[in-house]
Amino acid sequence: MHQLRLFFTALQFFTRLPIPRWVGFDPAWLNQASRYFPLVGVVVALITGAVYAVAFKLFPPAIAAILSTAAGIYVTGAFHEDGFADTCDGFGGGMTGERVLEIMKDSRIGAYGAIGIFCLLLLKCATLTMLPPYGAIAALLFAHPMSRLMATGLIWRLDYARAEGKAKPLAQKMATPELAIAAITALAPALLLIWLNWLSWTMLLSGVTCALVAAIWLARKFMGRIGGYTGDCLGAVQQVTEVVFYLCVLAGLHTSGQFF
Repeated sequence: MHQLRLFFTALQFFTRLPIPRWVGFDPAWLNQASRYFPLVGVVVALITGAVYAVAFKLFPPAIAAILSTAAGIYVTGAFHEDGFADTCDGFGGGMTGERVLEIMKDSRIGAYGAIGIFCLLLLKCATLTMLPPYGAIAALLFAHPMSRLMATGLIWRLDYARAEGKAKPLAQKMATPELAIAAITALAPALLLIWLNWLSWTMLLSGVTCALVAAIWLARKFMGRIGGYTGDCLGAVQQVTEVVFYLCVLAGLHTSGQFF
């Protein structure tokens, strides 16, 4: 029951979805809820995948991709997209660590953030549009939890860079067993997709490898500029690794000539 409460706490923190009243709330639960960040990604993936599947039956692939992306943004309240945009602004316009953090805290969006989020969403929708229907749904079902696992890795390895902030309640270092729980919930959908023959081992491994490389590169950037991570950094890692996985699936499709 405690673990279920932790999951609902994570769901409430990372999405706009309602949770049962009996769950209650304890601030201490937030420190443990990050282990279920990838499981929240599974919920978001099921919603975006369902929207894509229904929309694909009624509209062209481009419309299905846009509606699916919009559904994900609505469910999460643009939580991660906002973090990506703030990270672009901070690291693009800040010359010192203090200035980077100051810019990232500003609620206004600048040129770097606007250009960055426009290119990211355009790339995301374009990639999903070019995938076959089962390929797009499979990519959605795995990319959402996997990308959140990559963001969770920052909590496990890095220090929080602010004295306070929106991710401060989650900022205590994760224990390795907690990361293992996150990894299991992120990788479980992959086994189902492979069993359904919607996703190949080659695409899975190449996508995870490239996403991991991107996450490590971003983590090194964060450490070098601000000495750790912020909530915005977590959002940036989630968004970048999600798109990287879509690109790997598309590249595998392009080189092999088929998805399955």
